[in-house]
Order: sequence, then C-alpha cells, then structure tokens
Amino acid sequence: MMKAILPLAVLALAVPAAATNVAVTRFHTAESLGSAAPGPIAVRAGAGLEAGTLQSQIWLDAVAAALVRQGFTIVPDAARVAEVTLDQEVIRSEAARSRSGVNIGVGAGSGGGWYGRSSGIGLGVGVGFNLGGKRSGEVLDSRLAVTIVGPDGKHAWEGRADASPRATSKDAESRPLATEMADKLFSGFPGESGATIGAR
Repeated sequence: MMKAILPLAVLALAVPAAATNVAVTRFHTAESLGSAAPGPIAVRAGAGLEAGTLQSQIWLDAVAAALVRQGFTIVPDAARVAEVTLDQEVIRSEAARSRSGVNIGVGAGSGGGWYGRSSGIGLGVGVGFNLGGKRSGEVLDSRLAVTIVGPDGKHAWEGRADASPRATSKDAESRPLATEMADKLFSGFPGESGATIGAR
C-alpha cells in the first residue's frame, strides 16, 4: 500500500504551484472558429507594446510559444495575425480595477473589440521592484489580450488574461508573468466563449 502511495506524493510535490492567479475569458462564434483553426499565423504587437523592444518581445514570444503548443505555426508574413496588447498599472491591491462589462467584437473589422480599453502601458522586467518599493499592498494589475484576425480583417477569436501579482514579487517580472498569462490564455483553446475561467 505504501509503495503505491509514495510515488504519487512525490509527484505532487514535484509539480510547482501556480505563481499567481490568472483569470481568462475567450470569445468566438461557430462561424468565426474556422478562421481560428491551428495553422500559419503571424504575431504582432498591438496597444501597450512597442514592436522591436526587448520588453515587448518577451510578451510576443510568450504568446507565440503558447500558440505553437496549440498547433499553430509562426510565420512572420502570414495573412492571419495574432495581435497582442498589454495593459499594466501598479495600484493598491484594494483598488484593483474591475474587468467586467465587455463588448463582444468577434466577427467585426480589425478595429472592433470587447476589451473596454484600447491602450495600455507596457512595463518592463522587474518593474514591480522599481515602482512597488517596500509597499507590499501594491499589485501589478495586468491584462494580456490577443485577437486573432483572419485574412478578411475580421476577428476570428479574442481572449484576455487578467492577473494582479504583488508588485514587489518575482511573479511581477515580465518573463514569468508573460509565460504564465499566455499559457493560461490559450489553455484548452479555443475555450468556452464568454466564460471566465480562474479567479484573481
């Protein structure tokens, strides 16, 4: 009996706990999913990210890696594009912004969307340490959003991931945060439309 239980206990200890809570919401329609099927796709910077910068590249790479794990192939000049936007702000934890009240934009032109905000501030690696200081009550309120835009310019799939790690923690550094948020965003792709998975 003990020999059967021990490996399971060791395995459980070997699996790291999630660094921070991530809530994800995805939007799509039965008609739009045809344009969101795995295949060639380009990954490009949108609002809150400046193409060509090291910090933006961390987030773009995280999204690209998550897409590859879902069967996509990253092709820089592909007709289909995954547009990545980032919105971050250091705030008091009790003042974390509400993420409710979204407008669905799937199927609209490339200018449409459900995010509620169209611009953001891309903050760099270690920003939590610089802006949070020793005030442990501050969090790095973060939203990563990705829109898959088909060759016809219509939104085929939209998703957002929200997280608020402590601003002074290593979890707020761009690389681990980007990886975790992107992985959670595309987990179980395409996901149930309109449902929010996880909690902050």
